[in-house]
Amino acid sequence: MSVKKIVKYGTPSLREKSKEVHKISKKIQILIEDLFDTLYAQNGVGLAAPQIGENLRVFVIDTGTDQKTMNPLTFINPKIIKKEGAVNSYEGCLSFPEAYTNVRRYKNVKIKALNEKGKPFILEATEGSLLARAIQHEFDHLDGILFIDHCRNRFEADKILMEKGLNPIDSDYILDEKDLETEIQNNTQQQEGKKVD
Repeated sequence: MSVKKIVKYGTPSLREKSKEVHKISKKIQILIEDLFDTLYAQNGVGLAAPQIGENLRVFVIDTGTDQKTMNPLTFINPKIIKKEGAVNSYEGCLSFPEAYTNVRRYKNVKIKALNEKGKPFILEATEGSLLARAIQHEFDHLDGILFIDHCRNRFEADKILMEKGLNPIDSDYILDEKDLETEIQNNTQQQEGKKVD
């Protein structure tokens, strides 16, 4: 349909909780097409409806690496029904141009949602894959949560944001994820231990 303007960090609507979709109407079909058009134009992996100014519980993901391996997935009214493990994820966001930082994510997630035709499906993404991390990132957008809220080093993240001309992190939004952080650190130490052996 059309490439939309992406809502940038600092816009209040990015912090709003999105509304459920009650009917897969023509409007929703157009929204999905706009999300994919905008995603591909920006060379992104995922895009949520709030990022183009629509606070509806819809996001799209495509972890394909080129035209031959495109894998477009649509998630309407998603619910994460299982999450376990922990991984470090080096992430950016189309609403934060060129800003990347290390964040905490679950290693494995299982999600249920409706596809673009309104059919329910369940998808499992494991081993800290790009898909697993993208699902969590886009799902967060629907609840007004941003990737920087999961940052592992607030000062490093603030420095990167300021270098890109973006506002520093609002400490009210930083998530308390001590268990995830501990698991990531333990995994890192085990990996380093294996390298030494």
